[in-house]
Amino acid sequence: MAEPLRVEAGELSAEEILDALLDGRRVLVEVEMMGETRQLSLRHDGTTFYCDTPTTLHKHSDAEEMRTCIEKMGYAKEA
Repeated sequence: MAEPLRVEAGELSAEEILDALLDGRRVLVEVEMMGETRQLSLRHDGTTFYCDTPTTLHKHSDAEEMRTCIEKMGYAKEA
Protein backbone atom coordinates (compact mmCIF):
# COMPACT_ATOMS: atom_id res chain seq x y z
CA MET A 1 0.00 0.00 0.00
CA ALA A 2 1.30 3.44 -0.92
CA GLU A 3 2.25 5.97 1.73
CA PRO A 4 -0.50 8.49 2.46
CA LEU A 5 -0.07 11.91 0.90
CA ARG A 6 -0.08 14.53 3.67
CA VAL A 7 -1.09 18.07 2.71
CA GLU A 8 -2.55 21.23 4.18
CA ALA A 9 -5.91 22.46 2.91
CA GLY A 10 -5.36 24.61 -0.18
CA GLU A 11 -1.94 23.15 -0.98
CA LEU A 12 -3.01 21.04 -3.99
CA SER A 13 -5.60 21.48 -6.72
CA ALA A 14 -8.70 19.29 -6.76
CA GLU A 15 -7.28 17.54 -9.82
CA GLU A 16 -4.01 16.72 -8.02
CA ILE A 17 -5.95 15.31 -5.06
CA LEU A 18 -8.15 13.20 -7.36
CA ASP A 19 -5.11 11.93 -9.26
CA ALA A 20 -3.56 10.74 -5.99
CA LEU A 21 -6.81 9.05 -4.95
CA LEU A 22 -7.18 7.32 -8.31
CA ASP A 23 -3.55 6.13 -8.00
CA GLY A 24 -4.57 4.34 -4.80
CA ARG A 25 -3.17 6.82 -2.31
CA ARG A 26 -4.98 8.05 0.77
CA VAL A 27 -4.79 11.85 1.09
CA LEU A 28 -4.57 13.23 4.62
CA VAL A 29 -5.57 16.90 4.72
CA GLU A 30 -4.94 19.21 7.65
CA VAL A 31 -7.77 21.73 8.08
CA GLU A 32 -8.81 24.34 10.63
CA MET A 33 -12.05 23.28 12.35
CA MET A 34 -13.57 25.02 15.35
CA GLY A 35 -10.32 26.82 16.12
CA GLU A 36 -8.17 23.68 16.03
CA THR A 37 -6.09 21.91 13.41
CA ARG A 38 -7.72 18.62 12.45
CA GLN A 39 -6.82 15.91 9.97
CA LEU A 40 -9.27 14.32 7.58
CA SER A 41 -8.82 11.41 5.24
CA LEU A 42 -9.78 11.27 1.57
CA ARG A 43 -9.69 7.85 -0.07
CA HIS A 44 -11.00 5.73 -2.92
CA ASP A 45 -11.61 1.99 -2.75
CA GLY A 46 -11.89 1.49 -6.51
CA THR A 47 -15.64 2.10 -6.50
CA THR A 48 -16.54 4.71 -3.89
CA PHE A 49 -14.78 7.91 -2.81
CA TYR A 50 -14.71 8.66 0.92
CA CYS A 51 -14.22 11.89 2.83
CA ASP A 52 -13.71 10.94 6.47
CA THR A 53 -13.79 14.03 8.71
CA PRO A 54 -13.63 14.22 12.51
CA THR A 55 -17.43 14.66 12.54
CA THR A 56 -18.80 12.59 9.65
CA LEU A 57 -18.10 10.23 6.75
CA HIS A 58 -19.17 11.42 3.30
CA LYS A 59 -19.41 8.95 0.42
CA HIS A 60 -19.31 9.88 -3.26
CA SER A 61 -20.08 7.57 -6.17
CA ASP A 62 -17.83 9.19 -8.79
CA ALA A 63 -14.87 11.51 -9.30
CA GLU A 64 -17.06 14.49 -10.21
CA GLU A 65 -19.00 14.26 -6.94
CA MET A 66 -15.71 14.00 -5.05
CA ARG A 67 -14.26 17.00 -6.93
CA THR A 68 -17.34 19.04 -5.97
CA CYS A 69 -16.94 18.06 -2.30
CA ILE A 70 -13.19 18.84 -2.29
CA GLU A 71 -13.80 22.28 -3.80
CA LYS A 72 -16.89 23.10 -1.71
CA MET A 73 -15.20 22.16 1.57
CA GLY A 74 -12.02 24.14 0.74
CA TYR A 75 -9.62 21.20 0.74
CA ALA A 76 -8.09 22.22 -2.60
CA LYS A 77 -6.49 25.47 -3.69
CA GLU A 78 -8.85 27.77 -5.51
CA ALA A 79 -8.68 27.75 -9.30
